[in-house]
Amino acid sequence: MFINLSELFSKDGKTIIYEVNLNTSSVTFNNQEICIKAKESFELKITNLGSKKFSVEGSAKIIAMLPCDRCLKAVEVLVDIDISDELDMSLTENDRIELLDEQIYLKGYNLDVNSMIGSEVCVNLPMKVLCSDNCNGICNRCGTNLNHETCDCNATELDPRMAVIRDIFKNTQN
Repeated sequence: MFINLSELFSKDGKTIIYEVNLNTSSVTFNNQEICIKAKESFELKITNLGSKKFSVEGSAKIIAMLPCDRCLKAVEVLVDIDISDELDMSLTENDRIELLDEQIYLKGYNLDVNSMIGSEVCVNLPMKVLCSDNCNGICNRCGTNLNHETCDCNATELDPRMAVIRDIFKNTQN
């Protein structure tokens, strides 16, 4: 969804509230596609601050499907999105690059709402996702999901930095 900001240029202080429906089913983050299972419509308030600057405010809730960090099972995660941003239309592309302004959702006088929400989703994702607090994960040797099965792999994990010393002891015992 695109919102044309030129209709706000007519008067400083002019505010328009848009009813926004997110019309994307996934967001890409770190080369991983995150499925958006449920989304609600929300209001996006855009105000002309003068001097080609705009204030954008809104909040939304979505449910994203993310893999558990231990067992990779898909988990529903509620993501709260609070948008509070200022857009400066007087900046050129080079100015944005110099200021490290990552407003990739601003294209000319159009605001790409899907791209803006996608950026906000990525920022608000939880650091760690678990299907349950007592998730056992998967075996790092055979790949068995330890929540459902057990495996016969050797559970003793040696520090790989000690491999040289372990080899020395093996050689002296022969």
